[in-house]
Amino acid sequence: MIEEKLASLGFSIPQAPRPVGSYVPVIRSGRLIFVSGQIPLIENSITLPEKYIGKIPDTVSIELGKEAAKICVINCLSHIKSLLGDLDLLERVIKLTGYVNCGPDFTEHPKIINGASDFLLEIFGEKGKHTRVAIGAISLPLGSAVEIDFLCEVKSEK
Repeated sequence: MIEEKLASLGFSIPQAPRPVGSYVPVIRSGRLIFVSGQIPLIENSITLPEKYIGKIPDTVSIELGKEAAKICVINCLSHIKSLLGDLDLLERVIKLTGYVNCGPDFTEHPKIINGASDFLLEIFGEKGKHTRVAIGAISLPLGSAVEIDFLCEVKSEK
């Protein structure tokens, strides 16, 4: 059902992106799933689309930042799917942390990370409601404008 919902919104789950560093992209511990920070890589590329590289709002608009945040969500979900095999096994999204590549005077981090939060609510409904942190960063991997990580819960096995 989750992938059908995504399809109705014009999205699909791609193959999970390869890590761009020395880390594990997703780990399950009991019923919890931790997804490492994801940047807006598209179709398992190792390079970012140029429109998502740079500082918000100087070289990347707020709207493009929100779009990049959605792609980060898709990449998080692709790792969860690679681990579980089925996104419908998710019970809920617990926490989202969003990082925004910006200068020291930028204070609209929530607007950017709302791109991810609103998308999760659209996909999962009540199960997509989560706690959140929105942080400004002086730089992000590969020059990305946005990075997102997740903490989720899996349905209990009966």
